[in-house]
Amino acid sequence: MRILYNRLNWILIPSFIIICSCSKEKKELSQTKNEAVSAKANTNDSVEVLHTVVDTKKDPADFVPKGYKIFEKSYGDLNKDGLEDCMLIIKKIDAANIVNHESRGKLDMNRRGIIVLFKNQNGYQLAAENDSCFSSENEDGGVYYSPELLVEAEKGNLIVHYAHGRYGYWRYIFRYQNAGFELIGYDESSNNGPLVNSATSINFSTKKKRKDTNTNEEAVGGDEIFETTWTNIKITKLLTLTEIKDFDELEMSY
Repeated sequence: MRILYNRLNWILIPSFIIICSCSKEKKELSQTKNEAVSAKANTNDSVEVLHTVVDTKKDPADFVPKGYKIFEKSYGDLNKDGLEDCMLIIKKIDAANIVNHESRGKLDMNRRGIIVLFKNQNGYQLAAENDSCFSSENEDGGVYYSPELLVEAEKGNLIVHYAHGRYGYWRYIFRYQNAGFELIGYDESSNNGPLVNSATSINFSTKKKRKDTNTNEEAVGGDEIFETTWTNIKITKLLTLTEIKDFDELEMSY
């Protein structure tokens, strides 16, 4: 009996060793697979980071699409991070849109657009692009010259300003929010030289419109007497910069 017990021990001990060895190998294999999955995840993360770096460019001109040129360039902080963002007015290059006017000579009638770039520590990243929302600077202004287009930053907002000399101005106010530049305001001044006939201001966020109308028929400028009226406007959503096909076609008579 004692001999049989000893023989069983000699049989069971090696089996136990084999089972432990297999368990250890299985555990190591599982650990290796987990490390491989983790390494793959880290690799994918690295690819995403590199993709972001590729979208960052040093020179604003690198964002201008083929067939366009920079018409105007301005700077200002548009997302309140203390860095000077860049606003480009671009203009299409197409010989088919060069015309000969009977009295004004050769005119470039190619349309213009806008590119907005956010500045970061490595360069610039695209924030918004609309390649053809502005008409040519050579559009016919009737008895007066065509409005002068200005794009600038003001108090963290993007301003699209049309100056029309003695006839006044109008401007569109955009704020970066909800991952885009939304139209939050509109201002307009209707002038006759120094005399302001009326001034309109629309706040699309509060859905309020204010209009000041001069009631002094003898005013010559600076002595206007304004009557103010407030009205509510009806809008379902805020318009974004990239949705505007043509600023000349925007209807602001709310």
